[in-house]
Amino acid sequence: MRLKQVFALSLFALLLTLPATAQKPASADETSIRTVLSKQAADWNKGDLDAFAAGYKNSPDILFIGSTVRRGYDGMIASYRKNYPNKAAMGVLAFTNVEVHPLDAHFATVIGNFHLERTAAGGGNADGFYSLVLEKTPAGWKIILDHTTSATH
Repeated sequence: MRLKQVFALSLFALLLTLPATAQKPASADETSIRTVLSKQAADWNKGDLDAFAAGYKNSPDILFIGSTVRRGYDGMIASYRKNYPNKAAMGVLAFTNVEVHPLDAHFATVIGNFHLERTAAGGGNADGFYSLVLEKTPAGWKIILDHTTSATH
């Protein structure tokens, strides 16, 4: 009898030390942010740069960091039009390993990977990492800082 009690208490103590496997449900803000990214990928894959760009805050203060630092919504649109002049160059975009990290009620960071599937004539495939800062605006969550790094060799 004593051995059964010791075993039961040991098992109970072990169970208390195991991490919970259930994930907390996504908050409404996290769901909204993920929706912004999903919509961006869908718009990109339709070849609609204007709709894709709607995920960014239309402001001269937004930042884009890649091989250089660029500022402003208008410059961002111009750069996308120059670098992705047609559907073949745009290819098919996918975001993976997306992590949303709320900072407070009005700001959040997002990290993840991107993959751009393209033909050789369209520029070939591209892969990389991104980190974003989003702001909750009256028009919804908008990207205000985009740091994208290519991992393509």
